[in-house]
Amino acid sequence: MKKPEAYTLSIGVLAVVDTWLTGTVFPVPVWVTFIAWASFFVLGGGQAGFVKSVASNLTGLVIASLTLLCITTMSAGAIGVAVLVGIGSAAMVQASKIKLLDVLPAIVWGFASTVGTTVATGKAITTVGISNPALVAAAALVTGAAFGFVSELLGEALAFKREHRLS
Repeated sequence: MKKPEAYTLSIGVLAVVDTWLTGTVFPVPVWVTFIAWASFFVLGGGQAGFVKSVASNLTGLVIASLTLLCITTMSAGAIGVAVLVGIGSAAMVQASKIKLLDVLPAIVWGFASTVGTTVATGKAITTVGISNPALVAAAALVTGAAFGFVSELLGEALAFKREHRLS
């Protein structure tokens, strides 16, 4: 099978598994797993892409969590929230100066996934336990990277390899 078709089959089947899994057994936002899955491929795939994607996404998650924590503990109004988000954004840019984290959008995807999970779950960042939105987003981000890794392995395994014969 040609590579595009192999990846089509691999990603299509695993998207079914991911959607079923997150909708039944492992209740994390499927859209966050898909963001992390895409991040894996954008960062080059393979073991290096997996490590870089998880590190970048989780760095964004940490920065978002700290930003949300500051917003929760301060009552500064809309301008204060805007300033805190600006500080968080500046922190993401500074973090991207580290070689492992040098693809800024991957950090931003982690930040946005965390904020989105907080809004979608209706849980505050200060929530204690496994329903804490940062923990939920972290689980989804790592799961998405894992789906990326597996879909790449499966896609490569399904791809037709031509043998060169000497006659």
